[in-house]
Order: sequence, then C-alpha cells, then structure tokens
Amino acid sequence: MDYRQTLDWLYTQLPMYQRQGASAYKADLRNTELLMELLDHPEKKFTSVHVGGTNGKGSVSHSLAASLQSAGYKTGLYTSPHLKDFRERIRIDGKMIPEREVVAFVTKHKADFENIGLSFFEMTVGMAFAYFAREKVDLAIVEVGMGGRLDSTNVLLPELSIITNISLDHTQFLGNTLPAIAREKAGIIKANVPVLIGERYPETTAVFKAKAEELGAPLYFAEDLHPKPDPAVLSLKGAHQRKNLSTILAALDLLEKQGYQANKTALSSVSELTGLRGRWELLQQEPRIICDTGHNEAAVRYLVGQLQQESYARLHMVWGMVNDKDLTPVLKLLPPEALYYWCAPGIPRAMSVTELQAAASEIGLDGTAYPDVQSALKAALDNALPEDLIFIGGSTFVVADAL
Repeated sequence: MDYRQTLDWLYTQLPMYQRQGASAYKADLRNTELLMELLDHPEKKFTSVHVGGTNGKGSVSHSLAASLQSAGYKTGLYTSPHLKDFRERIRIDGKMIPEREVVAFVTKHKADFENIGLSFFEMTVGMAFAYFAREKVDLAIVEVGMGGRLDSTNVLLPELSIITNISLDHTQFLGNTLPAIAREKAGIIKANVPVLIGERYPETTAVFKAKAEELGAPLYFAEDLHPKPDPAVLSLKGAHQRKNLSTILAALDLLEKQGYQANKTALSSVSELTGLRGRWELLQQEPRIICDTGHNEAAVRYLVGQLQQESYARLHMVWGMVNDKDLTPVLKLLPPEALYYWCAPGIPRAMSVTELQAAASEIGLDGTAYPDVQSALKAALDNALPEDLIFIGGSTFVVADAL
C-alpha cells in the first residue's frame, strides 16, 4: 500500500470515534494491552507526561512540548484529533512522523490488527508509542483521547500526570455529572506519580484528593503554584489560555523539580515550534477570519467572551456541530446579533444542518443552512464587509474542513 491507500484503510476499515461516534467507543483496555504485547511494550521504553482533562489538553500538550524541545530534549508529542494531516497526531521535535513510517507500520502489522480487532485510535496510539520508542525520545507528551481511565493511552507510567479541567462533555460515556467525569479523568493518576490539576472546582476536588491519597500520588493544583501568570508569555491567544498557562507553568516547575530543564521563553512560539493550529487562529484580514476548535459548553463560553472583546462592524458565524453534543446549552451561549451560516462537517458523526438550523431558530438565532463548511464560508465571505469578523467553529471538524 502507498500512503494514501494506508490512510484509506485506517479510516474506513476500523472504527474511529472522532468520525463515527459511539459505535467506535471501547470500554476496556484489553485490546490496547494485546497491542502493546504485540509491539514488545514500547510504552515502557520512553518517559512521558500524560495530559488529560476536558478542555485545554491540546494547548497544554503543545506548549509543554515547545518548552522541552527548545531546552534540548528530543521530545515526542501525541495528540488527537488532527485538522489537516493524519501525521499531526505524532510528532518529534515538531516534525510529523514521515509518511513512510506510517505505511511501514501498518503494512507490517495489518494482519495482526485485524485479528485483534483494533480501533483506529488504538492502532494510532500503538504507532505513536512504537515510533517514540524506536527513535529514543527523551520525553513524550501524550494527550488523552477521551476520558482517562479507559483511554488507550492509559497504559503509560508517566513522570507526571496532568488533568487540565473538568466540564460536561462526552456524557454518554463518562457520566453526566462533574464528579462522575472527574472519576473517569482521575483514572490516569498512577501510584506515586505526581498529579497536577489545572483548575480547582468544589464538585471535583474531593474526587482527585481521594484518588491521589489512595495511590500515594503527590497532588498539586496549578492555581497554588501560578495563581496569576502573565498572559503575554504565551503566544496562544484567547481568554481561556490564561487558565491553561497556569497549568503549563506549574507542570514545567514540577518537571524541573524532577531534574528536567525547561525553556519557558519558547512559550512565545508554540505554534511555530510544534505546528499547533486552530486555537483562536487568525486566518486572514479584511474581513478578519478567526477559527477555534472549542466545541463544548465550557469552551464555547470562553470563546463567546473572547468575541465580545473583539471590534467589528458585523459578526458572521460559520457554525456546525457533531450529533452527540448537547445542542441547546451551546446554542444559548452564542451571540444573538450575529448572522449565522449553519453547516455540517464532512464526517459521518456530523449533526444534520437541518436539525441544527431548526434548534437555533427556536432560540432566535438567525441564519441560513449550507450543506458543507466550504459553501458556508464562501457565503460568509461574499456577505462580509472588510470591517466585519467571520468566526469559524462549533466543532474541531468544522475548523478542519475550513483549513
């Protein structure tokens, strides 16, 4: 198989949660354990930092990677989902895994993967861990896919565990209360391994304290270590990044206590060093186009607050969602004065644009339905004046299609 054929097989032959939804979710680690055995346990051959939480995982992971690779460490980075290129998920020192490595890995193990019945995510985790082990990275920053306790990345024994924050998302899998979700996220806490909590909430603090005490894991809260960080040190824009910055700086402090060096000045160049995209990213001027991947209620609340700080003549919103999100609470947060271009990202899990438009109309949001992101964005560009602002969001996959 060539690279394109390999990707086609990955996407179409195996379940993939981000594209398909619930049918791809697996509620245990047995397949991952079999995969690690097949690959001769690469998860034991490199040191790691494990990053979970509801929002901010990607920004924190990329920022840590930027700081560590700039300090001279050969730094692996595993994140999900990708926006434009599958290989964004697996990087070393900011460089994506080569196409030939993807092809060779799948070609070598394809029959075994089929025999085990691996999901897309399980197989991608195996690819990343095998690549990091073979390339002998000094440290890998590994982002949890969903939840924590049952996530495929949770076979790691890291140097540091991080839980950025807790809010309602993926409730059909993780629970519909903050303490229930916190218990799933707390599943990445390991015996005697320090754990850092990015944001303290009354509903979840007791959960983390109990789990950390049970396992003898030293517990830290970012706001105790860095209560008021200077947002100017971080290149990533958006009000929500201030909370992420407390977590990033606290994590680097804890790693320094373990003997690592950190180049915190690299936080001013995170995207350039690691390839991160889609976080309050300015795509063009006149009219300005900004995109952001925030997609659940907590993230959208931050995004709307950031939009209120922007100056523009009129706001145009290119907006689409996936079909397993709680629709109404998110829509109620959106600015009523904006002109909306409802759309559906090009994945099976996309929410019907007809359903989205109908729900939005019921709460007074005015807009037109378009079959895909590109046609919605074209319409917004046709309508917008140079002094207007176009925002693209609602789902990671809407941003991916726009890019």
